[in-house]
Amino acid sequence: MGKNHMTNFRASTLALGMLLLCVFGSQASAQTTTPVGPSALSHTSRSVSSAPEQNYILGRDDVLQVDALGVSNFSTKTKIGADGTIQLPYLGSVTAANRSIPQLRSEIEDALRKGGYFSKPIVQVEVVSYASRYVTVLGEVTTPGLITVDRPYRVSEILARVGGIREDGADYIAIRSENGPVRNLVIKDLATGDDTADPYVQPGDKIFSPKAQIFYVKGQVKSPGSYALSPDMTLAMALAKGGGLTDSGSEGEITIVRKGAKISPKDLNVLIQPNDVIDAGEGLF
Repeated sequence: MGKNHMTNFRASTLALGMLLLCVFGSQASAQTTTPVGPSALSHTSRSVSSAPEQNYILGRDDVLQVDALGVSNFSTKTKIGADGTIQLPYLGSVTAANRSIPQLRSEIEDALRKGGYFSKPIVQVEVVSYASRYVTVLGEVTTPGLITVDRPYRVSEILARVGGIREDGADYIAIRSENGPVRNLVIKDLATGDDTADPYVQPGDKIFSPKAQIFYVKGQVKSPGSYALSPDMTLAMALAKGGGLTDSGSEGEITIVRKGAKISPKDLNVLIQPNDVIDAGEGLF
């Protein structure tokens, strides 16, 4: 091939390359700048609210911000009404009360799909303003009263807001939710246990700190005295509160004085009652 032909070939190749670059570059640019319409929504991303907010149960007068990703005319700030519903574009009235944020978000997405509005909607729900809702705290706390729940609170946080448990308070608290059973929570576990030991409160919960009930330990124990009675406390647990038996003490020589009567326990699994007097005697050698 001659010099002129080689030069012409290289020039043609370079020109073809530049042409292809322009064509594909234009297509790539068009793809990156094309707006995503409602039908193109997909579950490629979802912002996740903080864990406490996810556990909060929505109620009357809470103000919510509801958005659908990529759908500007769906963005709505709405308050939960007295009937427990909110008003949303496309859907109208939607029940929001007594639902967590993930539950409400999922129900809105399902309604948009079933209504044929979007095939794969991504809905965001955020609490803009928490309503004035209350938890009642009574009993042996520093400042009993009504505590406003303006965000999700754990039981330990509510106790901190009322100044903690007084010295004559028991080592547990009782909490009752609306239409729910009473739960006893050990105060020590609120600080040292996992999240299940320190649950979130819900508006309407009632927390009661009972006065500590007392039992007494005397005789051959290392630390005789009076101690607070815990729920389901056994004789073995009560002796441990008193430091355990001395070297002279004997499990077979323990008696319990209860309401004026003397009891000889058969084993250390006997449950202790308020005002019991445990007397640990010496063993016979």
